[in-house]
Amino acid sequence: MSSLLPFLFAVVMGMGHAFEPDHLLAVSTLVARHDQLRGALKNGLFWGLGHTTMLAIFGGLLIFGRATFLQSGYFEAVVGLMLIVLGISRLVDKNSYQPGPVLRQRPGFAYSVGLVHGLAGSGALVLLALSAIPRPAGAIAYILLFGLGSVLGMLVAVSLMRIPFTPRMRLGRRLRAGAVVLSSVLSVGYGGWMVWTHV
Repeated sequence: MSSLLPFLFAVVMGMGHAFEPDHLLAVSTLVARHDQLRGALKNGLFWGLGHTTMLAIFGGLLIFGRATFLQSGYFEAVVGLMLIVLGISRLVDKNSYQPGPVLRQRPGFAYSVGLVHGLAGSGALVLLALSAIPRPAGAIAYILLFGLGSVLGMLVAVSLMRIPFTPRMRLGRRLRAGAVVLSSVLSVGYGGWMVWTHV
């Protein structure tokens, strides 16, 4: 039973990882573009899949290829730039300020956002995995379970983010506009801070 504890821990850590500020800010810009929970959950799912894909690919390169160059702070700066772009695009998108149907966003975009986030977090996760499970195959399994946990965590986060936009709790136009501006400014500000501290 004790041998399974690191793997259970990986799932729990992954769920908590989904609630990190940069993840929530990025996904909130995607979620708010959907008037229905189903579309928002789909974006959350594809973000998680993209995140897990990159963790597995780069985690494997770090574990089996000892590719230490992948452990760069510049990847965090790339995430920061992405947050800035997402925040500005939501701020200038007129559809963000009004309820009702909006332009459909392809799941591939959410998947790409997840890929970038996975790129930034791979190095630290591999070190954590190897400290818990020295064998490469076990470390890869740890990373995949961590990714599964992040998918589950993001689905929970997306469900919570959608509450203010449900039909029973529909925000008024001014409140919705205020929420859009606030989240966009936070995304740009946090992204700028990430770029500043990692370049």
